[in-house]
Amino acid sequence: MVKKRLHSNVESVRKIEEIVREIAEELNLPSERYGDIYISLLEAVTNAIKHGNGEDERKFVQLEIEKASTSVAFRITDEGEGFDYEKLPNPTSDEHLHQLHGRGVFLMKELSDECSFCNRGRTVVLTFKI
Repeated sequence: MVKKRLHSNVESVRKIEEIVREIAEELNLPSERYGDIYISLLEAVTNAIKHGNGEDERKFVQLEIEKASTSVAFRITDEGEGFDYEKLPNPTSDEHLHQLHGRGVFLMKELSDECSFCNRGRTVVLTFKI
């Protein structure tokens, strides 16, 4: 398992591409998996920084990466209060369709093979078959 501690700032979001590129090379991922993982991880880390940690640079986001022979899983944990992940509005509904935010969790669920929340919403686990 690989563990990374990310500061709650924009620079940490910029590191996601490098992290995914390294994993893609190591696991010889097909290009469509690269995009799915990159977008999902970018959304998860951005949400953790912005919503979880309130962009407080004194707080951190923990990223754990677990590689297996047929999958790779990412566990993203923030230091926030959590949220009710079961009561998120559907971003594809007519009333939310034109909003500029609120699609991150939807994208994570659509692009990953498994997306689960725990720790009162402070942790999201994204699993991708490879």
